[in-house]
Amino acid sequence: ERLHAAGAVLRGKLGMTEFALAGYHPSIHPPVNPWAADRWPGASSSGSGVATAASLCFGSLGSDTGGSIRFPSASCGIVGVKPTYGRVSRYGVFPLGETLDHIGPMTRCVVDAAIILRAIAGFDPNDPTTQRATVRDYLNTVCNGGNGLRIGVDEECCTTGTDPQVTKAVLATTTTLKELGADIREVKFPVEDDPFWFTICAAETAAAHEQFYPSRAAEYGPTFRSFLEEGVKVKGTAYVNAHIKRQAVRRRLDEVFQKVDLLLCPSMATPPMSLKDFPPDVILSSTASLGLLRHTAPFDLTGSPTISVPCGFSTDGVPLSLQLVGRHDEEGLVMQAGHAYEQATEWHRRQPTI
Repeated sequence: ERLHAAGAVLRGKLGMTEFALAGYHPSIHPPVNPWAADRWPGASSSGSGVATAASLCFGSLGSDTGGSIRFPSASCGIVGVKPTYGRVSRYGVFPLGETLDHIGPMTRCVVDAAIILRAIAGFDPNDPTTQRATVRDYLNTVCNGGNGLRIGVDEECCTTGTDPQVTKAVLATTTTLKELGADIREVKFPVEDDPFWFTICAAETAAAHEQFYPSRAAEYGPTFRSFLEEGVKVKGTAYVNAHIKRQAVRRRLDEVFQKVDLLLCPSMATPPMSLKDFPPDVILSSTASLGLLRHTAPFDLTGSPTISVPCGFSTDGVPLSLQLVGRHDEEGLVMQAGHAYEQATEWHRRQPTI
């Protein structure tokens, strides 16, 4: 409704994974990565990433509960913005994880993302998580450059469990940002190998589907049905303990932001995966999800705004992506830094051959 009111031409709906998790319902033909048909197009918002990268639309909307704006943005070589939790209304969105779900724009450049976010952000009485905070005109700040921005980098976070090509490309962005006047600082933001995001999301998913599962279990696809099976097993004490750990992550990130304005890390730990390794009916286990969610889920848990921006290509020609994370309600600063890097490089100008 807000896009329509702002004058947008709404072209249609796009393909996605079943209920915004990781796998596709057997009745759905998965979207195809325009850079390489045999590679993963990203998670839930895959159709949005594919359509935007293939220039089928000016921009699109994505949802992000554990990384599903950032994964397709990284896999398809576009820009994705996950705003602060509650910045964009989720009214009309079927929940995956009620306390984790975010909605944001996916575009081919940062200015386009700023235009869409300006239109869709703001208070909505239909969504109790939205805030009454004034929506800023992001276009007034997005072109302010990188001079003076304090950007934190935890090299271990960018290296551990991360493909060397991704590490090299992401750490190389610090040189460009320095040349733009940013102050690059070493920080520590350890990411624990603890599947408590999985615990929270599985339990909240089971709650959202309580009226359908298990009574209509046979109608779900294998990926989502297995996730619901895990969700109904979560004990109340496990859910509470997971939220206690979640608060500890928030505090660790808050400590980082006492020293810097932004945190820099990969959007995804690997280049887009082969579909042989991540098939459409993949089963998402708590342990297997740790590596995939390493650089994304922490910022769903904290509700922090992030941007994903192309930062290179792998040796076999698929996109690589940089992620910048900011304080709550500082989407403008996040996009400012992303735009400064984007304009200093040529990665966003590359187009897939369709």
